Amino acid sequence: MKHAASRELHAYWEERRGRRPAPERAEIEPGAIRRVLSDAFILALDARAGHPFRLAGTRVCALFGRELKAQSFIGLWAAASQRPVTDLLAILDHERVGTVAGVTAQNSDGQPIDLELLLLPLSASRPSLARTIGVLAPLKIPPWLGSSPVGALTLGSRRHVGAAVETRLLPRFMAPRRREFVVHEGGRVSSPIHSD
Repeated sequence: MKHAASRELHAYWEERRGRRPAPERAEIEPGAIRRVLSDAFILALDARAGHPFRLAGTRVCALFGRELKAQSFIGLWAAASQRPVTDLLAILDHERVGTVAGVTAQNSDGQPIDLELLLLPLSASRPSLARTIGVLAPLKIPPWLGSSPVGALTLGSRRHVGAAVETRLLPRFMAPRRREFVVHEGGRVSSPIHSD
């Protein structure tokens, strides 16, 4: 993890979860992570609603130039990144596995920004209360942040973090996918050899 906010939130999340796959939402104390709150957010794990924001820090909102509460997290991503991000959130929900990823974007003037995304699962007593806590933080704060909103986000390299990664050599989500073997009719035809 490159960003201090990601490292701090991850360390706090690890401490809170102990030997469990994830801590409970009620165990997260905002005062304990106050230095990362401006870059932090909480999402509802509700795929049908596009995983809406429950809370979003001031710097996360400043990136997009608007309040993000109740808005779709998936809607912030470029079309090519929406399916991979949706899949990462499904893995997080079903396998209790977090992700740290590189993200890129551009503001309305075409100026690029590199960000780090951290997604960590939170346990819930009911599926309707499923949440993830995360960070979306610029690796360098540009002078235009807050005055020129970024457009669609693009997902870059990523890796998984959490208990399942530590305890399994190849978790289900990391197992290599089988490629289908297709047999085509035909092939090489040998012609008889004629000797004169």
